[in-house]
Amino acid sequence: MVVLFHGGFWRSAYGADHLAGVAADLAGRGWVVWNAEYRRVGNGGGASETLADASAAVDALAEVAETRARRVVVVGHSAGGHLATWVAGRGAAARAGLGPAPRVEVEAVVSLAGVLDLTRAATEAIGEGATVSFMGGPPEDLPDLYTLADPLARIPIDAVVRCVHARSDQRVPFAQSETYVTLARAAGMDATLIEATGDHFSVVDTAAADWSVVLEVLEGLSAASNS
Repeated sequence: MVVLFHGGFWRSAYGADHLAGVAADLAGRGWVVWNAEYRRVGNGGGASETLADASAAVDALAEVAETRARRVVVVGHSAGGHLATWVAGRGAAARAGLGPAPRVEVEAVVSLAGVLDLTRAATEAIGEGATVSFMGGPPEDLPDLYTLADPLARIPIDAVVRCVHARSDQRVPFAQSETYVTLARAAGMDATLIEATGDHFSVVDTAAADWSVVLEVLEGLSAASNS
């Protein structure tokens, strides 16, 4: 079972249709796919609302009989990589007393050019200041909220993490994934960085060579789960 979270720097201009081709390709290969939507900045979203929607999207699977027994892999692109990695950490956070227990546990995350270090993203004004807009302010003004929302701050998590990122990415720096994986591995997590050869969008372009890399990652996760 794959849950998709689209990117677009959490802004309302970008919706789930951005990953419609990815969803169709995966479904054609036999995956059960849930292309999730969430409120974004400009249509009622922001850190609290958007994270609540990401949680609700995954937990909704508990109500669907056909998906209850399936292992859940969450795949997110760009800002969706942030949401995917964050939502996979809810179980570990709950055990640390930092939130409610999830109804559905995530087994693995595939972050595609994900924004995984919110503090650095805010400081470097990635996405023309998108992180500060999403969070409602800079890290120095909202330290607790950044700690809650930042995947880097939630290490370690229980899920397997695979980050696919192009070094030449001009939208989200390669260092976002590199830093996350380095710290995750140091904390004992099963985390791997796979370097793509294209750009920010090649990892979600089903006609690009990098899409084959993403498929190999998903197939590897599926094989590991079934072994």
